[in-house]
Amino acid sequence: MATDLLFALWVFLPAGIANMTPIFAAHLPILKRWEAPLDFGLSYRGKRLLGPNKTIRGLLSGIVAGGLFTLLQSIMQQSYANEIGITNSVLMTFIFGASLGFGALMGDAIESFFKRQKNISSGKSWFPFDQTDYIIGGCVPLLVWSQLNFNQYVMIFVVYFGLHLLVSYIGYVLKLKKSPL
Repeated sequence: MATDLLFALWVFLPAGIANMTPIFAAHLPILKRWEAPLDFGLSYRGKRLLGPNKTIRGLLSGIVAGGLFTLLQSIMQQSYANEIGITNSVLMTFIFGASLGFGALMGDAIESFFKRQKNISSGKSWFPFDQTDYIIGGCVPLLVWSQLNFNQYVMIFVVYFGLHLLVSYIGYVLKLKKSPL
Protein backbone atom coordinates (compact mmCIF):
# COMPACT_ATOMS: atom_id res chain seq x y z
CA MET A 1 0.00 0.00 0.00
CA ALA A 2 2.78 2.45 0.91
CA THR A 3 4.60 1.58 -2.32
CA ASP A 4 1.44 2.27 -4.36
CA LEU A 5 0.95 5.57 -2.55
CA LEU A 6 4.54 6.69 -3.20
CA PHE A 7 4.31 5.57 -6.83
CA ALA A 8 1.10 7.58 -7.35
CA LEU A 9 2.65 10.62 -5.71
CA TRP A 10 5.83 10.35 -7.79
CA VAL A 11 4.42 9.52 -11.23
CA PHE A 12 1.78 12.26 -11.20
CA LEU A 13 3.93 14.95 -9.57
CA PRO A 14 4.74 16.70 -12.89
CA ALA A 15 1.01 17.29 -13.43
CA GLY A 16 0.62 18.58 -9.87
CA ILE A 17 3.59 20.91 -10.29
CA ALA A 18 2.22 22.13 -13.63
CA ASN A 19 -1.16 22.82 -12.02
CA MET A 20 0.45 25.10 -9.41
CA THR A 21 2.95 26.82 -11.71
CA PRO A 22 0.59 29.44 -13.22
CA ILE A 23 0.00 30.94 -9.78
CA PHE A 24 3.72 31.57 -9.34
CA ALA A 25 4.33 32.55 -12.98
CA ALA A 26 1.77 35.36 -12.60
CA HIS A 27 4.14 37.07 -10.15
CA LEU A 28 7.23 36.96 -12.36
CA PRO A 29 7.74 40.35 -14.07
CA ILE A 30 9.56 38.79 -17.03
CA LEU A 31 6.40 36.84 -17.93
CA LYS A 32 3.93 39.76 -17.71
CA ARG A 33 3.68 40.11 -21.50
CA TRP A 34 2.27 36.58 -21.74
CA GLU A 35 -0.76 37.59 -19.67
CA ALA A 36 -3.07 37.29 -22.71
CA PRO A 37 -6.24 35.32 -21.96
CA LEU A 38 -6.26 31.73 -23.13
CA ASP A 39 -9.78 32.20 -24.51
CA PHE A 40 -8.71 35.38 -26.38
CA GLY A 41 -11.67 37.16 -24.75
CA LEU A 42 -14.21 35.07 -26.66
CA SER A 43 -17.66 34.38 -25.25
CA TYR A 44 -20.28 31.68 -25.54
CA ARG A 45 -23.91 32.39 -24.66
CA GLY A 46 -22.86 35.80 -23.39
CA LYS A 47 -20.24 34.42 -20.98
CA ARG A 48 -16.47 34.30 -21.26
CA LEU A 49 -15.22 30.91 -22.40
CA LEU A 50 -12.64 30.47 -19.65
CA GLY A 51 -12.45 33.66 -17.64
CA PRO A 52 -9.62 36.06 -16.83
CA ASN A 53 -7.44 33.69 -14.78
CA LYS A 54 -6.67 31.29 -17.63
CA THR A 55 -3.75 32.80 -19.53
CA ILE A 56 -1.28 31.82 -22.21
CA ARG A 57 1.44 32.48 -19.62
CA GLY A 58 -0.15 29.98 -17.24
CA LEU A 59 -0.51 27.30 -19.88
CA LEU A 60 3.03 27.66 -21.25
CA SER A 61 4.68 27.93 -17.84
CA GLY A 62 2.83 24.83 -16.63
CA ILE A 63 3.78 22.82 -19.71
CA VAL A 64 7.45 23.77 -19.34
CA ALA A 65 7.40 23.10 -15.59
CA GLY A 66 5.90 19.64 -16.14
CA GLY A 67 8.59 18.80 -18.70
CA LEU A 68 11.47 20.15 -16.61
CA PHE A 69 10.27 18.45 -13.46
CA THR A 70 10.06 15.10 -15.26
CA LEU A 71 13.66 15.56 -16.40
CA LEU A 72 14.61 16.20 -12.78
CA GLN A 73 12.77 13.04 -11.74
CA SER A 74 14.63 11.00 -14.36
CA ILE A 75 17.94 12.34 -13.04
CA MET A 76 16.96 11.52 -9.45
CA GLN A 77 15.70 8.05 -10.34
CA GLN A 78 17.42 6.49 -13.34
CA SER A 79 14.72 3.84 -13.82
CA TYR A 80 11.85 6.39 -13.82
CA ALA A 81 11.34 6.46 -17.59
CA ASN A 82 11.31 2.67 -17.87
CA GLU A 83 8.89 2.27 -14.96
CA ILE A 84 6.25 4.40 -16.62
CA GLY A 85 6.84 3.00 -20.09
CA ILE A 86 8.61 5.79 -21.95
CA THR A 87 11.92 5.61 -23.75
CA ASN A 88 14.86 6.80 -21.73
CA SER A 89 15.74 9.84 -23.85
CA VAL A 90 15.90 13.42 -22.64
CA LEU A 91 13.54 14.70 -25.33
CA MET A 92 10.91 12.00 -24.81
CA THR A 93 11.11 12.40 -21.04
CA PHE A 94 10.57 16.15 -21.37
CA ILE A 95 7.67 15.65 -23.80
CA PHE A 96 6.07 13.15 -21.43
CA GLY A 97 6.19 15.62 -18.53
CA ALA A 98 5.06 18.49 -20.74
CA SER A 99 2.08 16.42 -21.88
CA LEU A 100 1.14 15.72 -18.25
CA GLY A 101 1.31 19.46 -17.60
CA PHE A 102 -0.75 20.22 -20.69
CA GLY A 103 -3.36 17.63 -19.70
CA ALA A 104 -3.64 18.96 -16.15
CA LEU A 105 -4.04 22.55 -17.31
CA MET A 106 -6.48 21.66 -20.07
CA GLY A 107 -8.57 19.73 -17.56
CA ASP A 108 -8.63 22.88 -15.44
CA ALA A 109 -9.55 25.03 -18.47
CA ILE A 110 -12.40 22.71 -19.49
CA GLU A 111 -13.76 22.81 -15.95
CA SER A 112 -13.48 26.61 -16.05
CA PHE A 113 -15.64 26.67 -19.19
CA PHE A 114 -18.42 24.77 -17.44
CA LYS A 115 -18.00 26.90 -14.34
CA ARG A 116 -18.55 30.08 -16.38
CA GLN A 117 -21.60 28.55 -18.07
CA LYS A 118 -23.09 27.74 -14.65
CA ASN A 119 -22.51 31.36 -13.53
CA ILE A 120 -19.95 30.41 -10.89
CA SER A 121 -17.58 33.33 -10.60
CA SER A 122 -13.85 32.99 -11.11
CA GLY A 123 -12.09 32.05 -7.87
CA LYS A 124 -15.27 30.70 -6.27
CA SER A 125 -15.13 27.03 -5.29
CA TRP A 126 -17.04 24.41 -7.25
CA PHE A 127 -16.59 21.24 -5.19
CA PRO A 128 -15.57 18.55 -6.22
CA PHE A 129 -14.82 19.68 -9.78
CA ASP A 130 -12.15 22.21 -8.79
CA GLN A 131 -10.31 19.42 -7.01
CA THR A 132 -10.57 16.80 -9.77
CA ASP A 133 -10.27 18.67 -13.08
CA TYR A 134 -6.48 18.64 -13.28
CA ILE A 135 -6.31 15.02 -12.11
CA ILE A 136 -8.62 13.82 -14.86
CA GLY A 137 -6.88 16.01 -17.44
CA GLY A 138 -3.43 14.85 -16.35
CA CYS A 139 -4.46 11.20 -16.47
CA VAL A 140 -5.37 11.43 -20.17
CA PRO A 141 -1.71 11.63 -21.29
CA LEU A 142 -0.85 8.88 -18.81
CA LEU A 143 -3.34 6.64 -20.61
CA VAL A 144 -1.51 7.32 -23.87
CA TRP A 145 2.07 7.16 -22.62
CA SER A 146 2.15 4.49 -19.96
CA GLN A 147 0.74 1.14 -18.95
CA LEU A 148 -0.55 1.86 -15.48
CA ASN A 149 -3.20 -0.43 -14.07
CA PHE A 150 -6.63 0.60 -12.81
CA ASN A 151 -5.54 0.54 -9.15
CA GLN A 152 -2.66 2.90 -9.90
CA TYR A 153 -5.06 5.40 -11.48
CA VAL A 154 -7.37 5.12 -8.47
CA MET A 155 -4.42 5.72 -6.16
CA ILE A 156 -3.36 8.80 -8.20
CA PHE A 157 -6.90 10.15 -7.94
CA VAL A 158 -7.15 9.55 -4.18
CA VAL A 159 -3.68 10.94 -3.40
CA TYR A 160 -4.03 14.10 -5.48
CA PHE A 161 -7.62 14.77 -4.45
CA GLY A 162 -6.51 14.61 -0.82
CA LEU A 163 -3.42 16.74 -1.50
CA HIS A 164 -5.54 19.37 -3.21
CA LEU A 165 -7.83 19.59 -0.19
CA LEU A 166 -4.85 19.80 2.18
CA VAL A 167 -3.00 22.46 0.19
CA SER A 168 -6.20 24.51 -0.22
CA TYR A 169 -6.82 24.39 3.50
CA ILE A 170 -3.24 25.43 4.27
CA GLY A 171 -3.64 28.33 1.82
CA TYR A 172 -6.81 29.35 3.64
CA VAL A 173 -5.14 29.18 7.07
CA LEU A 174 -2.25 31.30 5.74
CA LYS A 175 -4.80 33.77 4.34
CA LEU A 176 -3.70 33.15 0.76
CA LYS A 177 -7.19 31.91 -0.14
CA LYS A 178 -10.63 33.22 0.72
CA SER A 179 -12.19 29.81 1.38
CA PRO A 180 -10.85 26.45 2.60
CA LEU A 181 -11.96 24.66 -0.57
